[in-house]
Amino acid sequence: MDRPIGSSRAEPLLAVSNLTIEIAGASVVDGISFEVGAGEILALVGESGCGKSLTAYALLRLLPPAARMARGSIRIGEVDIARLSEREMRKVRGDRISIIFQEPTASLDPLSTVGSQIAEAIGIHRSISRADAWHLSREMLVSVGIPDADRRLRQYPFELSGGMCQRVMIAIALICGPALLVADEPTTALDVTIQAQILMLMKDLVARKGTSIVLITHDMGVVADMADRVAVMYGGRIAEIASVEDLFAKPCHPYTALLLASVPRMDDAPKSTLATIEGMVPAPHEFGMGCRFAGRCPLATDRCRAEAPPLTEQALHHFAACWHTDKVTSLVRKAA
Repeated sequence: MDRPIGSSRAEPLLAVSNLTIEIAGASVVDGISFEVGAGEILALVGESGCGKSLTAYALLRLLPPAARMARGSIRIGEVDIARLSEREMRKVRGDRISIIFQEPTASLDPLSTVGSQIAEAIGIHRSISRADAWHLSREMLVSVGIPDADRRLRQYPFELSGGMCQRVMIAIALICGPALLVADEPTTALDVTIQAQILMLMKDLVARKGTSIVLITHDMGVVADMADRVAVMYGGRIAEIASVEDLFAKPCHPYTALLLASVPRMDDAPKSTLATIEGMVPAPHEFGMGCRFAGRCPLATDRCRAEAPPLTEQALHHFAACWHTDKVTSLVRKAA
């Protein structure tokens, strides 16, 4: 049987169907569907304002007060977490699915020690003694590459570097062995060297424990290094979804092509000019009836502005929502 649009090639651990999130009556995430297989890394990419982080928070039912999930389902295995009560969701959140936030120093409690915060995450989901929780917390710090774990457990977040705090956040997220980890721009606030270490740690988690990851990022270099598949979001919709190899080799949506063309390459001619995407992502109340990228797209026609293209299969497991996929190759050549 054929897999659904946006599916992984393996049996899905996570299946999101027709997810729609509204703020003040406007659809900021509009009917998106995708799947993540066991041990797979799916990257959600796009500019700020495309709906990536709201999608991530919806997966854990952590939407801000102004936002609500209007339609859709979010299944982890056989459980649709969109239908769970908040009490039932607390048993799932942190156990079967966890999240790493963008700003580790802002996400950790400054008044509690590192050990207390990791142990608290265990205590919520496991019946365990304080001594055993402390022992597991120490082992987890060691596993995420923090040296002198005994001393770090007794320190407060302000005593640690940004990279150390992010490792602590990863330790808290993984302490109960979740099947799915949502990473919302986990290296944004870190320097390049620490970024590489954190990304290496996440890849190692997939290899050792089979953890699936939904990686939210705008960094196409990180995508190339980390992801198995990529979903490109624009204006709250999925513009394109494919394996990382297929997406980089032959993008089928103008937005994807321009994103890739705007990334510096080692083989670029000296002093060459990078491609740019004119304009800004429109606000939700500015969305028209047609393609939401039409106002910035060099290939846009009247049809694009009047009629939204469906997400259709362009090649095996490669989907794009564009009326002019046949012209994207020429756009890539022109941008290069």
